[in-house]
Amino acid sequence: MPDAPRSPGAMQASVSSLFRFLSALLILIAAGAASAPAAAQNHIEADLVAEHAPVPGETLTVALRFRPETGWHGYWANPGDAGEGMRLDWSLPGGWRAGEPDYPVPHALELIGLINHVYEDPYAVLIPLRVPADGSASPGAPVVLDAQWLACSDTLCVPERARLRLRYPQDTPELRDQFDQYRAAIPPLIDRQARFGFMRDALRLAIPLPAAVDLADPHVFVRQKDVVDYGGEQRFTRNGDTLIVDIPRARPRGEPAGLEGILALDDDGNGIRFAAVPGAVPAGGAPVGPPAADTPLLLLIGGALLGGLLLNLMPCVFPILSLKALTLARAGESEGQARREALAYTAGVVLACLALGALLLVLRAGGEQVGWAFQLQEPLVVAGLLVLATLVTANLAGLYELPMLPIRTGGRGSAFATGLLAAVVATPCTGPFMAAALGAALLLPPLPALVLFAALGVGLALPFLALGFVPALRGWLPRPGPWMERFRRMMAIPMGLTALALAWLAWRAGGLHFAFAATALGVLPIVALIARHRGNRMVMAIAGVVALYFAGSLPFRVEQRAIAAQASLLDPQPWSPETLARARATGRPVFVWFTADWCLTCKVNESVAIEREATRDAFARAGVVSLRGDWTRRDPRITRFLESRGVAGVPLYLWYPAAGGEPEQLSQVLGPDTLVDLAKSQPVGPSSSD
Repeated sequence: MPDAPRSPGAMQASVSSLFRFLSALLILIAAGAASAPAAAQNHIEADLVAEHAPVPGETLTVALRFRPETGWHGYWANPGDAGEGMRLDWSLPGGWRAGEPDYPVPHALELIGLINHVYEDPYAVLIPLRVPADGSASPGAPVVLDAQWLACSDTLCVPERARLRLRYPQDTPELRDQFDQYRAAIPPLIDRQARFGFMRDALRLAIPLPAAVDLADPHVFVRQKDVVDYGGEQRFTRNGDTLIVDIPRARPRGEPAGLEGILALDDDGNGIRFAAVPGAVPAGGAPVGPPAADTPLLLLIGGALLGGLLLNLMPCVFPILSLKALTLARAGESEGQARREALAYTAGVVLACLALGALLLVLRAGGEQVGWAFQLQEPLVVAGLLVLATLVTANLAGLYELPMLPIRTGGRGSAFATGLLAAVVATPCTGPFMAAALGAALLLPPLPALVLFAALGVGLALPFLALGFVPALRGWLPRPGPWMERFRRMMAIPMGLTALALAWLAWRAGGLHFAFAATALGVLPIVALIARHRGNRMVMAIAGVVALYFAGSLPFRVEQRAIAAQASLLDPQPWSPETLARARATGRPVFVWFTADWCLTCKVNESVAIEREATRDAFARAGVVSLRGDWTRRDPRITRFLESRGVAGVPLYLWYPAAGGEPEQLSQVLGPDTLVDLAKSQPVGPSSSD
């Protein structure tokens, strides 16, 4: 039996793991040459010094000091994605014992898409030597260390070694003062145990840390290998005197019985060490993170309100224009009814936005890497929307009256249900103002985050709210009449197109058999209702039984397969942190876009600005490298990257200039010449096919 197709996340993880494995393998091959004679000059000088003369029965602290040349670095005990830690071979007097080295706080260095834990400045590793009670106290006791380490620059790694003889203070008097500095650089071990637990995609840590301790730029370094994704975004929240850390897991996923590590507090080498045991990790509280979380709440509320208002103009709202048009038409019947309709519609929109926002926050608190519009990344949700769109289409066409959504008869129940549907279908894509507000909502505590989601709903419903309470606006609407019935039937066309689009999305998300079952599940109830109206109970019963069969089998029809990338004129590479790093290393301009099959704004932008021959030709002349990130199905790496850019959903467009530096984040609505003009502004370079 052939293997099941692999999911996008699994394929990306495999590519990433292979890339990291090959990089690490090259370094290990190089390190294997350490047995060769050492170079005349190491790029990292080392020596071994003692704090004081040895005392029988006590512990002697020695410092293994490293001084990297400019542009070179050494490694922490866990070197990260690549590199190698040091290896120590002691020659000690009889009865002496060497303990585990204590390292200062490293920092994370990214090279060619790999995250390494390194030291670029001079540093000292402290090592305890236990002197036996009957051991020699002579300062001249022979203590020799054969040390091996890896020295790397941005382009080269060299295995180095040295045979070091321990020197004592009487040989180097200035060491007495320096040891205080070395010891101060070693992060202290907290006096209480941390706790950790493994989620599906994340490691969750609870580190005891007083709330008064400032966290300027926190980062956790886990000493055990193959536990976390070193390049994954680390999310920090505070719950009283406990720091909660969520770190994406590594692939393959190691699950050690205990963890040790260093929590870096800032970029100045301040930090603490911790030891963690399995245990309950409390829910996070106040976030510690990007500056977006520090934006005034009123400004964020204004952004969410404007974002929701502008969402009425976005192409992703077009599938529900029929429902909105009917609501607008009914608003002219009477002032009291118009206000009731507006309030009911607003309540439906706001409730749906709050429900989606609350579910999103709960899932993220549980360690899930999800973002805005996460519901459309689930095939079963797409199937539910397809069934609903099919039923609404038939209702608008006059084939039957839908009791749950009496659009043709009007009423507050209709307006409320229409508002619910409008929010669910209209919010997958993010627009101007909305992106920053929702990105901040994912970092805020629950209450202010929910306020932002509610503001988004109010903005989306604002035009209808204004029509209900401003009579002058209602005066612009045509008077109700027989034309409304014809208009309703005409509006079945765009809603039917929406159903077809959802059927296509169901095929993309779950496969052909899944899409067929979902479509049948939408059509069969209509057949049953029509048969009932005509008195044909046999057809009604058969349609009902078949519909129940498809409903029961639908979850088992989802194909766990990779979605085939759609052809593109730009011939983009699949986005990943590694492909982005390699693309930027070419020195060419790089265009990255993040899209999803369920995002209508994305598809309109692709039709208007991306999939154009003019864009392809301009990119070829400028040598632009194109990368595409597909977020149709859940991808934690894309989710984390979107959050790092301060947005909560797609589309996202980034332009990396050839000269390097920070990328330009483009508007979420692209004009026909936006990308052409950007490419023309670049110096003519080699074609992307070179």
